Amino acid sequence: MAYQLNEEQKMIQAMVRDFAREELLPLAAQRDRTGEFPRESLEKMGELGLLGMNVPAEYHGAGVDTVSYSLALQEIAYACASSAVIMSVHNSVACGPIYLFGSDYLKETYLKSLATGQMIGSFALTEPNAGSDTASQQAKAVKSKKGYTINGTKTFITSGKSSDLTVVTAYTDKEKKHQGISAFVVEKGTPGFVVGREEDKMGLRASDTTELIFEDCQVPEENLLGNEGDGFIIAMSSLDGGRIGIASQSVGLAQACLDAATTYARARVQFGRPISQFQGIRWMIADMATQIEAARLLTFNAAAMKDRGENFTSAASMAKVFASEMANKVAYQALQIHGGYGYIKEFPVERYYRDARVLTLYEGTSEIQRKVIANHVIGRAG
Repeated sequence: MAYQLNEEQKMIQAMVRDFAREELLPLAAQRDRTGEFPRESLEKMGELGLLGMNVPAEYHGAGVDTVSYSLALQEIAYACASSAVIMSVHNSVACGPIYLFGSDYLKETYLKSLATGQMIGSFALTEPNAGSDTASQQAKAVKSKKGYTINGTKTFITSGKSSDLTVVTAYTDKEKKHQGISAFVVEKGTPGFVVGREEDKMGLRASDTTELIFEDCQVPEENLLGNEGDGFIIAMSSLDGGRIGIASQSVGLAQACLDAATTYARARVQFGRPISQFQGIRWMIADMATQIEAARLLTFNAAAMKDRGENFTSAASMAKVFASEMANKVAYQALQIHGGYGYIKEFPVERYYRDARVLTLYEGTSEIQRKVIANHVIGRAG
């Protein structure tokens, strides 16, 4: 590996690798079939510090750097992509905004429990008619003497059913457009906050994705994140970190595809010799390994820039778009190397192929990443 890891990073990588392959890997196929949320495994991940990795120790987090977080996510994704997306969302867009923008009250009340895994967090931005265009969301939060009353519907929310709290965006002033969006921390069980339809998905089936409905949901004023109108900034800054998470997941899943394809190619004999000896297969595997390494280095670069306090928005988008599209290509090639067996659920590449597909969609589509990168390189249009 060209990127030089320090001793702490190597220790974290080794620890998470052992845990993921002993605890998560044996259960991944079963959880994919049943759709069972990995709650027991998440409790163990919380005990290991994996659910508050970038949260300082004063709030019961692990307080490690972003490169270490990326390494951990890669190992979790290698073993179970569903567990990885739950971990990523929880760390980046639940813990992240509360730590960066929350009051002392919100940090004491929620962040400590999130960082230890006692609570699982989610993030509710997307709506039926507002995906990439955040400013077109319709959810509203009206201030009253009791705090804020939220009305609206959110969709495609990772861990929406299983989370204990969610960070929700809603308009407090529609006339200000994106500058009128605010963010709130809303606990599950709050009157007027209900879980709607659960989606039946192609992949990541052990991670629930649901609709969240807010009907005259009363939220205390102290549950406002930052100030009124900060919601768009909170969402965008959280998604920047989240994109490093998705890139890390992509690298881990792609590595699992490569290892499965290599193992199969060595064992599968055709025309009197292992197919790993045929040039066509060898070149496919060489290309897969090269693409994974390039994605890994892009991901580490974005993570290191974040750790140095630099503007990493474009770097995160580069890592996300390249790694997510790479993972889809590598999953395709891994299945192709398996031939007909790759299409059978008995072999893990069938699951990898389905799990990989969403990587280019959530936390900003590939098209949105290219828009972000072009704005950085060229400047904004218009």
